[in-house]
Amino acid sequence: MSGADDLLHRIETTPELADLLMWPGDFDIARRDPVEQLRLPSGLSLTPIAGDGSGGTYFLCGTPGTTRPVLYADSEGHATLMAADLVEALALIAAFPYWQDLLHGHSAEELEEEIRNDDPDYAAAHAALISLLGVTPPTEEEAVTRLRASASRTVPNFLPIGLLDEGESIYELL
Repeated sequence: MSGADDLLHRIETTPELADLLMWPGDFDIARRDPVEQLRLPSGLSLTPIAGDGSGGTYFLCGTPGTTRPVLYADSEGHATLMAADLVEALALIAAFPYWQDLLHGHSAEELEEEIRNDDPDYAAAHAALISLLGVTPPTEEEAVTRLRASASRTVPNFLPIGLLDEGESIYELL
């Protein structure tokens, strides 16, 4: 098994970890059905591994047993490579479950405050997720740098094409 396969198996067999990834991480391994079928221009395979509450899907790109980047495709026709591999993706998701907003310039401090105000249990769940994953969370600056570096590799080979009944549609960069 690869590191990604081992990590997915660990999530699937550790209900507490799966629950914490679902919330506060918004990474639900029970939601692996993408909104539409996709293919990559590069011809690499896409393996759906989780979904989020807004209908988006996380995919591993490439052949099992290799280092596979993680692609996120939302339900509105946008996508981005969000991490170099699953370990990096989950470290980012655990540390910054609002990673998409962080990528678009919002501050972690502002987003953390908003979540804590909405849910007083967030801080404890957030800490438990990081601990159970056993990851060292990146700083906000490191996270933004990694997200931007991954996103910059999306075009042209990782920008998915939706396979529709009436033809194909090319996704836009998230």
